[in-house]
Amino acid sequence: MNLIHEHPVSDLGYNFIEPKHIPKNKDEYYLRNIQNKSGIRYKKLTADQLEVLIHNRNTSDNWSNVLVSDNFDETLVRNCKFYGLVRLGNLSATYKEFHNLRLPVGLYNSTIISCDIGNNVCIDNANYMSHYIIEDDVMIANVNELATTNYAKFGNGILKQDEEEKHRIWVEVCNENGGRSIIPFNGMLAGDAYLWSKYKDDDALMEKFKAFTHKLYDKKRGYYGVIGKRTVIKNCGILKDVWIGTDAYLKGANKIKNVTINSDAPRKSQIGEGCELVNGIIGYGCRIFYGVKAVRFILAAHSQLKYGARLINSYLGNNSTISCCEVLNSLIFPAHEQHHNNSFLCASLLMGQSNMAAGATIGSNHNSRSPDGEIIAGRGFWPGLCVSLKHNSKFASFTIMAKGDFPSELNIPIPFSLVANDVTQNRIVVMPAYWFIYNIYALERNAWKYADRDNRTERLQKLEFDYLAPDTVNEVFDAINILSKLKTGRDGSALIKGWENSDREIQIVKVPQALGIFKELIHYYFGKLLLQYIQNSGIKNFSTLKKNLYARAQRTAWLNIGGQLMTRSAVGKLKKNIKEGAIKDWQQVHQFYMEQGNKYDMEKLQHAYNSYLEITNLTGNQFTLARFKQVLTQTLQTKEWMCKGIYESRAKDYTNPFRKMVYENDAEMNKVLGKLEDNSFVQLQLASLDEMKKQVNEMLKNFK
Repeated sequence: MNLIHEHPVSDLGYNFIEPKHIPKNKDEYYLRNIQNKSGIRYKKLTADQLEVLIHNRNTSDNWSNVLVSDNFDETLVRNCKFYGLVRLGNLSATYKEFHNLRLPVGLYNSTIISCDIGNNVCIDNANYMSHYIIEDDVMIANVNELATTNYAKFGNGILKQDEEEKHRIWVEVCNENGGRSIIPFNGMLAGDAYLWSKYKDDDALMEKFKAFTHKLYDKKRGYYGVIGKRTVIKNCGILKDVWIGTDAYLKGANKIKNVTINSDAPRKSQIGEGCELVNGIIGYGCRIFYGVKAVRFILAAHSQLKYGARLINSYLGNNSTISCCEVLNSLIFPAHEQHHNNSFLCASLLMGQSNMAAGATIGSNHNSRSPDGEIIAGRGFWPGLCVSLKHNSKFASFTIMAKGDFPSELNIPIPFSLVANDVTQNRIVVMPAYWFIYNIYALERNAWKYADRDNRTERLQKLEFDYLAPDTVNEVFDAINILSKLKTGRDGSALIKGWENSDREIQIVKVPQALGIFKELIHYYFGKLLLQYIQNSGIKNFSTLKKNLYARAQRTAWLNIGGQLMTRSAVGKLKKNIKEGAIKDWQQVHQFYMEQGNKYDMEKLQHAYNSYLEITNLTGNQFTLARFKQVLTQTLQTKEWMCKGIYESRAKDYTNPFRKMVYENDAEMNKVLGKLEDNSFVQLQLASLDEMKKQVNEMLKNFK
């Protein structure tokens, strides 16, 4: 039986906060008065104003509790019901227009309970609007329910006075059993989510993270919902316990409950038709539309959910898009793309720059007796069409999976590899350095694309998009160590076991070629960064350069913390400072990220220098002017090889007969595809090569 309580109608709009939760010498509006920053001075209605309001079929339980501003126009309020304390701002005889929606300023055909309404607002057919602060120039039309409860948390995982722990919202990332759960808060970065989910064995750290989150909010009951200036809401169903920033646009949403929607003038967020969002945080500049379902989620700034996407118990990093797909219990670092239907992603940690093809099922089955499996993939993970992967699996950076059903758990430690399931030979085939052999165009273009499309205006974490960075170069060293020990046949392949949870052999192909490429990449990594450093610092001679390079006993270990690379020692220092109280809140954690980001370019150069010394078996003293010039020359040669590969990778699309057969002639193909020589990215790379040639020639000539 539904328990429906009955109260006197005179109580409607009052007692929002229970008396026991109201501080001494305060009333139930004390938090509302703090929240309302409009600066409007309210006064009681005059007799003439009251007469006009009643004539226009407006009602109130107590007209003395309807307060208005000096420039309030009572003729612009019609057929409304007011309950509780309602405060109304200026109204002028104008109309507002947004995307062809035209509404007269004023309040029409609405039920309004204990709300503050700013200047020149348009409200029409708000069937039930309760306990909201509506700021200036907001437009609201055809909304069934717009209400706030006294325990509203707006998507944050906090508890209010007298609430039990079971009511706290957790987001169960990375693992379906909840063992890596995080407490969501507005402003949570991918690095925060990773640290919280990763170091679960560190109880002291977990307690600090929980305390940091509590410090962001108080436990008081009675905060009102807010709709920021110039926000437009039309044709929506239920909006309950929703905090909305300025300049947002909501149209046709079915239900939004317990959600923060960050939005402002330069970073407008939009939610469209058929969406249902519950228990979430939406970052600045996000777009969610066309039937999206999201529950217990965090959507970082400038990301998109669209076309029926489902995001449940997951964190989606900045500048990402999920379309038509289902994502459960996952932590996804920035720059993720998942555009096609039937793509399923479950209980996974994807560490950035990932792209899922149609039909991929990542985490499609559990190989244990409980749903506690996980998949971990380094940067640049790319499962191909209809790839099916099982828990637990782990992949090095920039792994691409060929179409197929992979029947057992995998552990692929070689970066930049193509992994295929050879059903005919009943074995896994791994091709190291695949991208550099066959598709350097895609690898190089993606690195450029992710940086070019990074729309963040608040860059608290310095994201790494280059495919050659401390994390991947360390993996390359591991790969060289593994591949160097293999016994290869005449065809350059080798057989091993242990990368798949089965008795099958793994075939590694093109081993000598991959070894040569990996070693060359380490030289190129150093040379490229060296050129950038010289260019940016204005160094004119080798002795000055040498003084800024430090040889270490060994390469530094690096970790990917939400798309930002940090040394293992820096992460250890961060954790130590948090536990010992030197870092006291999330703001200081984010400050630490920024400090590390400011050091990153120099630390990356030092890592590249030590990587070069290791691969060449040199000491710092042996890095001479002659060696320096040799590095420059070799770097230029590698760049030329890469540009040639980029051009040839793209040229295949113009010469492949199965690509060309859909065109009657080359003229038609060029009209559809554009001419190869006009390809903007190819031209960008060629221009970059020309610039490098000038720099290298000048340094070879002038450096002493």
